[in-house]
Amino acid sequence: MEIPTTLKYTEDHEWIRIEDNNIAFIGITDFAQSELDELVYVEVDTVGETLDQGEVFGTVEAVKTTSDLFMPVSGEILEFNPLLDEAEGDDPTMVNKDPYGEGWIVKVQMSKPEELEELMDAAAYEALVG
Repeated sequence: MEIPTTLKYTEDHEWIRIEDNNIAFIGITDFAQSELDELVYVEVDTVGETLDQGEVFGTVEAVKTTSDLFMPVSGEILEFNPLLDEAEGDDPTMVNKDPYGEGWIVKVQMSKPEELEELMDAAAYEALVG
């Protein structure tokens, strides 16, 4: 199980990668995708919306279950990964294949970057799932 040290993590198994100017990418962890098994659908209807930390921004659907996706930090959803979007590339298994790379789910403009301090580092996340 891969847990990159450059990311921050939530107890709900989302990761966040910070880019320049408070832009961040969010996805689900390798642990989460392996627990869900093969994803058949990823839904995000919140592009353009500003959500608070902990709010649901979308869902992932596997063969036997559907799980909500929660915002690790407050911010505006700028983009839904076109590789996962049914209207574009429609390959939800990209999350299974590359959860920390091409399988990112949304791009956000963080409005409260200080909330990052509340998230887990890789060692804390590993202890959670270990």
